[in-house]
Amino acid sequence: MNLGHWIGLLAIIAALYILWKIRQILLLVFAAVVLANSLNLLAQRLQKAGMKRSRAVLLSILFMLVLTVIFFWLIVPPFARQFQELFVLVPLGSEEFSSKIEGWLLQLVPGPFKPYVPRWESLVQQAQPLINALLSGSFALFSSWFGNLLNVLLVVVLGLMLLVNPLDYRRGFIRLFPSFYRQRVDGILLECEVALGRWIIGAFISMAVVAIFSTLGLILIGVPAALAQGILSGLLNFIPNIGPTFSVVPPMLIALLDPHTPLLKALLVLGLYILIQQLESNLLTPYVMSQQVSLLPALTLMGQVFFATIFGFLGLLLAIPLMVVLQIWMRRVLLEDVLDRWGSSPQPDPVSESLVIKETDDISQPPLPE
Repeated sequence: MNLGHWIGLLAIIAALYILWKIRQILLLVFAAVVLANSLNLLAQRLQKAGMKRSRAVLLSILFMLVLTVIFFWLIVPPFARQFQELFVLVPLGSEEFSSKIEGWLLQLVPGPFKPYVPRWESLVQQAQPLINALLSGSFALFSSWFGNLLNVLLVVVLGLMLLVNPLDYRRGFIRLFPSFYRQRVDGILLECEVALGRWIIGAFISMAVVAIFSTLGLILIGVPAALAQGILSGLLNFIPNIGPTFSVVPPMLIALLDPHTPLLKALLVLGLYILIQQLESNLLTPYVMSQQVSLLPALTLMGQVFFATIFGFLGLLLAIPLMVVLQIWMRRVLLEDVLDRWGSSPQPDPVSESLVIKETDDISQPPLPE
């Protein structure tokens, strides 16, 4: 390697180091892109109806503000009251669950082995350092309310700036690539925009359906704080695999506090959540996200663990849109433009080539067309 190669290698290493240091900022920028893309979908619909771009953008922003005000006016007050109840009921349900588990274990285990049955409190104490470490790493970005507010404001402001004039930012990003590849990058960005838009629509519809059916089902079963737990289930449904699993824990623990039929009510809650997830995954998702970029469940889970490890809680929250965009770039650039073209030209067969030379006895003839 000459001096130019070494300088290029050091420049790449320095660029990767800088990107690693500002990874949280880059993730906030990606969140702003997702927000801008969501609002741009509505603006494009209004533009197709004959409205000017400026008015379409303004109406999209007003629509977002109206929905936000309605949500905080109608949903947040009862949700906040019932959410405070969860802080009281869930620990009580956890104690009830631990006592029942210990009682069943003591009945099943023979007498000489009963002193060796682990206590629930000891298991919780042993797992507490690991839980604290995970939480401290996952929520490092949201260590304070002030930092949380600044991050939200940054995402909103960047999203609105990107929404006002997205073409300039898009052209600037495309110019970072060589001139021969810019048209290809423009097509990839368009595909990412369409895929993100479909994912956003499908995700919000799924969240709304899960929240409504969870609330109605918990009310019919008779579980307290049904509205708070239903909304929490809808919000956690934004995080596939992990969110729906955690959303069923609080209502089951609270159902165990029922003085008459605690076990039956807990099983009914479990059956309700399984039924809702089956309906959502087998009926709603195929229709809403029929043209969305398909993600394999194992890759989705691996992506969630990977991005949560690197970026923390925000990485877990944005793992699916990150996976959607990453899959498109990997398929179009790495697979189609690099690996599929690597050695794609057919290699001449030495045996057939020697036969042609022997038959013609004239190697000055032009080669056979491939």
